[in-house]
Amino acid sequence: MCGIVGYIGHQKAVPVLLEGLQRLEYRGYDSAGVAILQDGKIRVEKTVGKLEALKETLEGKDLDTYVGIGHTRWATHGAPSTANAHPHMDCTGKFVIVHNGIIENYLALREELQHLGHEFKSETDTEILAHLIEQYDDGDLESTVKKALKRVDGSFALGVLDREEPNRLIAVRKDSPLVIGIGQGENFIASDIPAILKYTKKAYILNDYEMAIVTKDHVEIKTLDGEQIENKEVFEVKWDAAAAEKGGYEHFMLKEIHEQPKAIKDTLSGRLDLDNGQVVLDEVKLPVEQIKNIKKVFITACGTAYHAGLMGKYMIEDLVRVPVEVDIASEFRYRNPIIDNETLIIVVSQSGETADTLAAMREAKQKGARVVAVTNVVGSSVAREADDVIYTWAGPEIAVASTKAYTTQLIAMYLLSLYFAQVRETLSKQEIKGYLEALNQLPEQAEAALKQDEDILQLVKAYAKSENAFFLGRSLDAAVAMEGALKLKEISYIHAEAYAAGELKHGTLALITEGIPVITLATQQDVYDKTISNIKEVTARGADVIAVAFDTDTQIQKSVNHVLTIPLTEKYFTPVLSVIPLQMLAYYMAIERGCDVDKPRNLAKSVTVE
Repeated sequence: MCGIVGYIGHQKAVPVLLEGLQRLEYRGYDSAGVAILQDGKIRVEKTVGKLEALKETLEGKDLDTYVGIGHTRWATHGAPSTANAHPHMDCTGKFVIVHNGIIENYLALREELQHLGHEFKSETDTEILAHLIEQYDDGDLESTVKKALKRVDGSFALGVLDREEPNRLIAVRKDSPLVIGIGQGENFIASDIPAILKYTKKAYILNDYEMAIVTKDHVEIKTLDGEQIENKEVFEVKWDAAAAEKGGYEHFMLKEIHEQPKAIKDTLSGRLDLDNGQVVLDEVKLPVEQIKNIKKVFITACGTAYHAGLMGKYMIEDLVRVPVEVDIASEFRYRNPIIDNETLIIVVSQSGETADTLAAMREAKQKGARVVAVTNVVGSSVAREADDVIYTWAGPEIAVASTKAYTTQLIAMYLLSLYFAQVRETLSKQEIKGYLEALNQLPEQAEAALKQDEDILQLVKAYAKSENAFFLGRSLDAAVAMEGALKLKEISYIHAEAYAAGELKHGTLALITEGIPVITLATQQDVYDKTISNIKEVTARGADVIAVAFDTDTQIQKSVNHVLTIPLTEKYFTPVLSVIPLQMLAYYMAIERGCDVDKPRNLAKSVTVE
């Protein structure tokens, strides 16, 4: 997620902006910039890379000003570059903005503005906002911004400066966080509290559709409809800067687990046409005839992304009726797979830089396959080299153990599968609409799945000294079991293995001993009775079974020791919800065992070498 800072007051603005941006570095970014008002003009300085590069650019320059805005960018629309870095200006140089969020209708707006004579310097969706503000300029910054935002679909946290109104700046928010820091003779805007903690611990937290008009001595807050908001509650920050970088969470992993509802919502945003029952994947340019002629699909990835690929296999084979193979990327290129121009390769990589995945993709392209990439990083190698890209809008994931990247990769798999079914007409419009309505409920259901900390903490107390654990499941649950086992082993260092439950009799039962925890997923109704039979097999041998089941399941507690629940959803979408209690179990188990949760031993976030 990008970072925003803004300042107006009695101090020199640039050091304050740089300090704020530095406090937001934990969020991840690929470029940075500042804009200041100086001598009646807007001056913008921005660079690709880390803040040090921006500081070097600013060093020795005359920067004597008391108002400005700054930004650290995590690329979404447009690769990392100086042109795409924020802040962005309009054609006249009158307005400058910084923005977090996604403008969903930016392509239509860009085309309209170009017809009106506006010239664009970047590939970003953000620059649209600067030109919209220019287009609707009525001489008053507040009303101009309101008019412009009426044209916008999507999410935004926005900071705006006008060279002709140097004594105020505008901040406005919808779906992306924004706070207003309250000082003495100075005020601040920021996308997160750490940016302002050096200067103040008092802030207003903007709600959706609220606008702040900020001067050095006053903050006025209104709705976008113009209604004055009186007696806005002042939020008093109680934690220190280091904790605030994690949003009050003890670790980045826990923060990222709790960010999943928003990440899911963002990845779905603009891609569900619920009225017409259609998936909208404008970024996939694969011709309709080529989609109809696909004879085979390979999905290749590593680690957690590989587990997401297994879900793609289930959906594509069942809903699109095309055979799918899922390969670990490090093995794919060495087995001389049978590929031709009627083969589609789907590569999945959070970073877009995973060496084995890149190598597998290049091998497939050489053999004539079309490649669709699922990645979280705009401008990454995978994104640049693939024929088509589906971006997951998870934002930067800092903890080594992947959580929100995984769930958004699942969302991308669902969208792609339903899109192919739509094009190949293997599902009716009514069936697709039903799936889309279920997808649309997932962010809220994910929020509900998070609310079982107390139950999980009790389990942790009981099993934290275990050195072995097993995960079982059937059908899609088997793939979720693999991800749950990976989470537990990589951060708690408990030896954890996942098995398809039907394989118990083929060796695994020999490892079941008295009191060993066996985490069993029981969400797939077509194999539910068989799963219960497998549970009885391990309980008969002394295992303690922790089940993950629907909150509507009134029978499961009769067969297990403990139950963690998730809301009821379509069978294909259960992995998004059922993995959440497994992530939380792994996290709290690692805490109880004294492990370094965010940086487990021997592991790195992105594996960029073979």
